[in-house]
Amino acid sequence: MAIILDAMGSDNYPKPEILGACDAKKELGEDIILVGDKKLIREEMVRLGVDENQFQVVDAPEIVEMWEKPVEAARKKPNNSMAVGIRLVKDGIGSAFVTAGNTGGAMFNGLRVLGRIKGVQRTPLSVIFPTRKGKCIVLDIGANADCRPDFLVQFAIMGSIYANFINNIDNPRVGLMSNGEEPGKGNQLVQDTYKLLENGPVNFIGNVEPKELFNGEVDVVVTDGFTGNVLVKGSEAISKFMVDILKESLMGSVRTKIGALLAKPAFDKLKAIVDPSAVGAAPLLGLDGLVLVGHGRSDARAIKSSLVLAKEATESGLIEKMRAEISAALD
Repeated sequence: MAIILDAMGSDNYPKPEILGACDAKKELGEDIILVGDKKLIREEMVRLGVDENQFQVVDAPEIVEMWEKPVEAARKKPNNSMAVGIRLVKDGIGSAFVTAGNTGGAMFNGLRVLGRIKGVQRTPLSVIFPTRKGKCIVLDIGANADCRPDFLVQFAIMGSIYANFINNIDNPRVGLMSNGEEPGKGNQLVQDTYKLLENGPVNFIGNVEPKELFNGEVDVVVTDGFTGNVLVKGSEAISKFMVDILKESLMGSVRTKIGALLAKPAFDKLKAIVDPSAVGAAPLLGLDGLVLVGHGRSDARAIKSSLVLAKEATESGLIEKMRAEISAALD
């Protein structure tokens, strides 16, 4: 089956999608179907010098823009590129759907068309955090601001399966985000979840603070969507602040510019560690089908990485593993 790509997802659509699809097709040899405004896509392919016969284009004249309210926009625009693309997965034409568009829109359309895996109560958003020792899966990062302890247990199961797939980690270490490592720390949600995870079906190592996350002492971090969203946005803000200050300092004089040139290999290594384009996207865990969402600022490299990940997730049977593990946990 083909991989379905939302050609109207990124901030600069459809150029990154077309170029990323071209690169992915060369590497994977996989059929990629572009979904979106057919006229606009064809015009951009001509402008870029891309063979129009290289891709099938399915027309979806409506777009869920980044600034729109996901549910309202999806209902007003039933033929938006996300809905049309996800329906192709539902109908068995595609194995996975990839978008760099509105995350809420992707989740709403995914839930409406594919539904949740049987037994899944909430669908979390996940992100891959770079750490000193590799990478860590953090979920939820914004889909469910209010959670119950049993929701977080399911997040832990799904996060463990995903960590095994994406980072090739057997029996991944699962931590519960809290304001202290001791079992009694945290609010009522954290304390109640701790008791469930102690005897749960994952390799639970206890409460963790952000320092354990960034030090690479945990493979999966579970939290509610409110806390996870603050963690992600706070980390992004601190990272940008540090980079901006460093740039200003290094470009301040001839002497510091020379130092920056000498330190370029170290900066390149840091850039590679934190570069989101290397992975490109993350699946919406818990949906009964593969829907992967990347950042709106995705470039062609990020789109290509997302398509490669979609193929790997399909071939690894990620959804099938989710179904089996969730079913076993409920028995």
